[in-house]
Amino acid sequence: MSETNTPALQYRLDGPDDAPVLILGPSLGTTWHMWDRQVPELTRQWRVFRFDLPGHGGAPAYPAGSVADLTARLLATLDGLGVQRFGYAGCALGGAVGIELALRHPERLASLALIAASPRFGTADEFRQRGVIVRTNGLDPIARTAPDRWFTAGFAAAQPAITDWAVQMVRTTDPGCYIAACEALAAFDVRPELTRVGVPTLVLVGSEDQVTGPAEARTLVAGIPDARLAVVPGASHLVPVEQPAAVTDLLVRHFSTAWQPAHDTGTGPVPVPVQVAAPVQPMAVVAPAPIAPIAEIAPPAAQPEAEVGADAYEVGIKVRREVLGDAHVDGVLEQADDFSADFQDFLTRYTWGAIWDRPGLDRRTRSCVTLTALVAGGHLEELAVHTRAALRNGLTPPEIKEVLMQAAVYCGMPAASSAFRVAQQVIREETTPQE
Repeated sequence: MSETNTPALQYRLDGPDDAPVLILGPSLGTTWHMWDRQVPELTRQWRVFRFDLPGHGGAPAYPAGSVADLTARLLATLDGLGVQRFGYAGCALGGAVGIELALRHPERLASLALIAASPRFGTADEFRQRGVIVRTNGLDPIARTAPDRWFTAGFAAAQPAITDWAVQMVRTTDPGCYIAACEALAAFDVRPELTRVGVPTLVLVGSEDQVTGPAEARTLVAGIPDARLAVVPGASHLVPVEQPAAVTDLLVRHFSTAWQPAHDTGTGPVPVPVQVAAPVQPMAVVAPAPIAPIAEIAPPAAQPEAEVGADAYEVGIKVRREVLGDAHVDGVLEQADDFSADFQDFLTRYTWGAIWDRPGLDRRTRSCVTLTALVAGGHLEELAVHTRAALRNGLTPPEIKEVLMQAAVYCGMPAASSAFRVAQQVIREETTPQE
């Protein structure tokens, strides 16, 4: 598709005409209304540009089959408005667009915020299977399960109006455009390129996000040279909706302090008519949920979110839960009794608090080392646990395979053969899409 016939995106502009432009990019299945609660505060300093993905919120249904295609459409729309340089915050698929802008069009980008984002969104099979579901059954199965992916259970139960809004948003999306967006996410993988992101970047994630959670956020922070991490407690994937005040505060602080105006060129934003989408109930009509305090925001490091001077047990249990998952840790601790409780305390303090939290290696590398050691020792039960942990820490199934192949040479074929059986089963369980 040539630049001259690139379809424009449906958009909305709010805020002062002469203010710097801040773009808010949506998640797959949502509309620009997901940012309703951020807009009043953000428009105090910025001209806020929100856009809809193709076929979302009544936007024209011209499918975009790649993140690069979607980014080109955004830039074509901005070119038509005379906007040359801007800040950008994007959620999930919108975050992928932000990374694409930073890598391919750095001259346009002043500062970046990545929310519930990842350099690699799950597995290609997962998104292609979602496309199969939509082709076969339409969007209703995806719509009905959207609140489970997007929100914590407590928030969904307390906010039925927002839950209904989420389901309706997905149901009214064009199926062809949704499938194309799934293909775009399936093909997106910029892990080797993260070091080339050259703008100040805020990486923001909900502590309970099971789609692109803290492990993916750490991968971004570890790879992007000038990145900071913010973990918002009590929030899942659609964190701007679930914890709007916390997200707004983080965005204001980031873009107020990390904007790079020195090389701005071209004209600023100009008054333009707003293209209004087909109506979807905006979140602004729903009473906001209580806002939990922000966990922390820290400069990049191997574990940037650890509190200085925190008790070794508190640090250890936090890291242990992040790497192994709450369900596993809760199960182990529930089985502890007077005989084993001291050992669990020792394990938490020294294995997780003193070793896994050391700054010398990132968690992906520590997972590689751990898998190899467990293969060498023949500890197959622990190997299953740490294969799941490796996936949570950002290793892909092909990378885990390479670790086991290397282990076969140095640890022996029988040990590697048993390890492959265990890891294969875990990977099948963890990467098979669940309806």
